[in-house]
Amino acid sequence: MGGAAVFTLIALAVLFGSVVHGVDPQYIDYKAKNQGMSLAHPLGTDNLGRDMFARVLAGGRLSLAVGVAAMALSLTLGTCVGVLAGFFQRLDGPLMRLTDLFLALPVLPLLLVSIMLFRDPLRSVLGPEIGIFVLIVAVIGITSWMQTARIVRGEVLAVKQRDPITVSATLGIAQAIITESALSFLGLGFPSDFPTWGRLLYDGVPFLGLTPARVIWPGLAISLTVLSINYMGDGLRDAMDPRVRRR
Repeated sequence: MGGAAVFTLIALAVLFGSVVHGVDPQYIDYKAKNQGMSLAHPLGTDNLGRDMFARVLAGGRLSLAVGVAAMALSLTLGTCVGVLAGFFQRLDGPLMRLTDLFLALPVLPLLLVSIMLFRDPLRSVLGPEIGIFVLIVAVIGITSWMQTARIVRGEVLAVKQRDPITVSATLGIAQAIITESALSFLGLGFPSDFPTWGRLLYDGVPFLGLTPARVIWPGLAISLTVLSINYMGDGLRDAMDPRVRRR
């Protein structure tokens, strides 16, 4: 419940915070650059004078959107593979070997190679924001469906097959946010015009000695969001475990 409360608060803040704090995250005010916390700028400003609170809120919208979309893709792929493997014995062996193959792949190098190969073509076709969004969601979803497939395969004939899928989906959001943040921190995610929490970390590292708050606030947002989601997943798992309910 605590995790659900924190996550709900974060989600409401990033979705509706701009209504209360109506500052354009891209507005540049050179006279206010590298300022600390104040009433006008609750989290200070960056090296260009952009409001960090507005950028953290905007980055949260993108980060949560990536997490939810990547989880949905991963859940869809994993459920399809798991159901096919569980219902059709002929497909069970090949699909599970395919799952083992994906589990054996080095995920981070695969993500880096995929982004380097497809980033520019997709950005030229779909635009800088939508193109990189589709690419990151696709590579995270395609490389994170394997656990769901195994869960669904093992539970496909059980009455309560929906319960482990719910837990897997909850934890998948947190993993997708972490992966996107890592890619953005390496400079391979969204451009600076479309800040995510990971991109804000990447942009703030060169100014760590001057304004450490630029790194602290996005890092804190990532940590609180992922921690709250993990607590929600643990709580759902315990609540849906029949052995726990009997005790």
